[in-house]
Amino acid sequence: MHGAGIQDPHAFDRLVADHMGVTVEKVVGAGLEATFDLRGKMAVGRDDPAAAHPESSRRVMWPEFQCGCIGSERSFFVDVPEEEVHRKAGQPVDHRFAADIAEMEDGRRARVEESIEGGGGAFGPAVGVGEQSEASVRKIDPVVHVVSCVSTVGRAGDATPRANGILSDSSGSVDRIRRSPTFSDRKPPMTVVTRFAPSPSGSLHVGGARTALFCWAFARGRAGRFVLRIEDTDRKRSSEAASLGFMTDLDWLGIGWDEGPVHGDQGGGDHGPYFQSERLPVYTELLERLVAEGKAYHAFDTPAELDAKRKAAREAKQAYRYDRAALELPAEEVAAKLAAGEPSVIRFRTPDAPITIVDEVLGEATLPEGEVDDFVIRKADGFPTYHFAVVVDDAMMKVSHVLRAQEHFSNTAKHMVLQDALGFDRPTYGHLSLIFNPDGSKMSKRDKDKTLRAAVRERGIDAPPVDAAGEPVVTAEAWTKWMGDKTVQLEPESLEAAAALLAVPLPEINVSDFRRSGYLPEALCNFLALNGWSAGDDLEKFDLEFLSANFGLDRVQKTPAKFDRDKLLAFNLDAIQAMDADGFHDRARAHAEVFHPVFLERLDDAQFRVLCDASRERSKTLDEPFRTNRFLVAGDDEIEWTVNKPVRKAMFKGEPTGLALLESILPSLEASENFDAETLETMITAFAENHAEGNLGRIAQPLRIAVSGGPVSPPIFDTLAILGRDAVVARIRACLAALAAEG
Repeated sequence: MHGAGIQDPHAFDRLVADHMGVTVEKVVGAGLEATFDLRGKMAVGRDDPAAAHPESSRRVMWPEFQCGCIGSERSFFVDVPEEEVHRKAGQPVDHRFAADIAEMEDGRRARVEESIEGGGGAFGPAVGVGEQSEASVRKIDPVVHVVSCVSTVGRAGDATPRANGILSDSSGSVDRIRRSPTFSDRKPPMTVVTRFAPSPSGSLHVGGARTALFCWAFARGRAGRFVLRIEDTDRKRSSEAASLGFMTDLDWLGIGWDEGPVHGDQGGGDHGPYFQSERLPVYTELLERLVAEGKAYHAFDTPAELDAKRKAAREAKQAYRYDRAALELPAEEVAAKLAAGEPSVIRFRTPDAPITIVDEVLGEATLPEGEVDDFVIRKADGFPTYHFAVVVDDAMMKVSHVLRAQEHFSNTAKHMVLQDALGFDRPTYGHLSLIFNPDGSKMSKRDKDKTLRAAVRERGIDAPPVDAAGEPVVTAEAWTKWMGDKTVQLEPESLEAAAALLAVPLPEINVSDFRRSGYLPEALCNFLALNGWSAGDDLEKFDLEFLSANFGLDRVQKTPAKFDRDKLLAFNLDAIQAMDADGFHDRARAHAEVFHPVFLERLDDAQFRVLCDASRERSKTLDEPFRTNRFLVAGDDEIEWTVNKPVRKAMFKGEPTGLALLESILPSLEASENFDAETLETMITAFAENHAEGNLGRIAQPLRIAVSGGPVSPPIFDTLAILGRDAVVARIRACLAALAAEG
């Protein structure tokens, strides 16, 4: 410990000890006749700077000497025999900390209670234990001090303590205890704060959801804060509906935020507002400060002038860099232009020096001088650009770790120079790999347009499809432009409508797509976590609690993740099959309330329960019981029968034919008073024994086709029970009439 008395080793500086995060209950082993000062490096307690594994004293001190504990496992002494004092004086402590750090840390995390035997004895100068935080980017090595001691024993308090590490005796002599800045100069342990800051210009992409998931897990596992911030400074593209959609999707995934917009029981906080559009006064004040300090300047270049300069750079085969033309304007001219209301942007004056980015995932990268030009930080409309707003908000909201997609890596240099200019601390950066399709293409929102466009071309469709009212889903002009330019996207509503009318299934890209398709949030989160992070030990199935407890940047992958839809579907199937009947019923009902309310309107509770029980074992998603069984809620006159190969075999082959068997069983169905699944099974099984040589399939398949319009349905007895006697009889009669001519 720091502060053992110069003349009285029992006197110690409690204030310094408090700064070190150690508790001293006693000082042991005074009586050395020689003065010595031995130092060595040691790092303990990566998460809890005050915590140190007791075994560390044995590893970092002299192995031939006895080590002991002062009062608690957080401070140590070394018992040095008198004859060794002069031989050891001035020599570095022989330690093996690097080799043992993993074992020590594991032991500390497990909070193993060990006692260190020994201690006491005639000689035992106190030892101060340094600390190092995992979050410290600079990795400063703290120091273990064996403090100078002499044999004279006096009263406690004879030495005057000083919190700065200097002790003086009554004669005025002083001795400075050498120490690392990580002792009393150290800042309090940092609170981990992460943020997810989407731009509300569309739906929440699964890539964005994964970023939010990783940010949430990193903060939650370190008792930190997760902030949700809406970056809506792009007024042309932002919408309130998209902001609400983001919050709804995150809430559905189980990714709750500690600070941010209020949504249900989530949100609020001390660092709002959490919509950037509501923070303009904050940005304006700091922008004006940068201009006043000469770190930013107004630029009046017109779009046409800038386009001409970019064109010239392309023709010269050079990268375009802003030429700082605005800096040539005299101050009086700038003032006059501003007073006249001439449109201007504000550009940041980037320092003429290389910029080194340190990334916890990707490593270091240095951009040469001039690579980052004087970029715009305030647009002509008065709104800050993304680069400026994100830097200000991260600092104001005390964000310690910025985890985001790799496509933002190149932006980091701009953010770093802004942080320096504004006097902000730099957060720790970690850039996450992109998510690719199995074919190696980037998983993009454009994939939906790509899928529909390919189907339209394959079918030779020239005009946009029309809705039930006879209106085209988009104008002919927009359709033609979309077909001719792969970079053009239809509005999401129009795209979905066209795909539905043309019966073209679109790939799930956004969180809302996967929710609508019936994926479970826990299965999707589990799968997304594996797209860019490894739990180790080939572990693949885990929940959010496990993820938050184990997530770290050391296992984040640098290479793009491949989004394996088959694997996700298998995860979802396993999760559904692990449910009991009640659990599946409740989840299916909740899904129907949002996406298939007609099933709840047309089916009573008993019928809905039968549907769920009949569908659970064969459903891979919550949507399948409804998507594949629309005939259950269709009108009897809406059922159509297409004579394909399965239908022809079931209805027209054999003797008697399926149609003949339907005619024969119809009177029994009409006369049945009870129409539950059990009664129907008894009746139809007996009918098969008497009319189809015991082959139940000979009558079951014709019944299925008659009531559903096709050869696939839930178990036939459940299907008939859900529909009820009147609908079953009506559909059989209509089927017989429709297929009579085919026979």
